[in-house]
Amino acid sequence: MNKKGMMVILSAPSGCGKDTVFREISKIRDDVCESISATTRQPREGEADGVNYYFITNDKFEEMIEKNEFLEYASYNKCYYGTPAKAAMAMVNSGKICFLIIERKGAQKVMKNCPDAVSIFLMPPDLKTLEKRLKKRNTDSDEQIINRLEIAKDEIKSSSVFDYVVINNELDKAVNEINKILINELKKRNA
Repeated sequence: MNKKGMMVILSAPSGCGKDTVFREISKIRDDVCESISATTRQPREGEADGVNYYFITNDKFEEMIEKNEFLEYASYNKCYYGTPAKAAMAMVNSGKICFLIIERKGAQKVMKNCPDAVSIFLMPPDLKTLEKRLKKRNTDSDEQIINRLEIAKDEIKSSSVFDYVVINNELDKAVNEINKILINELKKRNA
C-alpha cells in the first residue's frame, strides 16, 4: 500500500468510457478504489444502490447539500450528482488512490476545494465516435443523445483546466497512460 493516498478526478463527456477505464485500472492496481457518488437520476438496468451510485430523492440530496456533506455536487441533464465527502476522504487517508468519476463542473469544484487532487480529462477521439458510443449504449432517446453531445462539446472546451488530458481511442493505451500518471504522481507524493 502507498505511504500516502491520493485523490484522482476522472472526468469526461458522457459515453467516453470513464467507468470502463476505471474498471481496467482496478484490474492492474490493487491500491485504487472508487468513490461512490449520490444521484437523483433513476437507476439504469443492472445498476444497484450503494454499488454504482447512492440513488436518493431530490429532497434527501438537497438536505445533504444544506449539511455541507459533499466534496462537490452539480446538476447534469436535469439530475443531481454529488460526491459524499466523508467516505472519499477516509479512503485517501487510508492510503488508497480514490477515483472520483465525475462530470466537469463537479471536477472543477473538487480541484478548487482539494488542490492536491490529480485531475484527468478523458477525451473522445472525435464527436462522431462519441455519438456512436452513446447510441450503442442504448440507454438514451435520440433527444437525450443530442443533448449529451451538446454538453460534451462544452466540456471538451474546458479540458485545459485539467492536469492531464488522455484520449480514449484505444482502451489499453488510455489505461496505460493513466497508470503512468498514477505512478509519477505517487512518486512525487512519497518522495
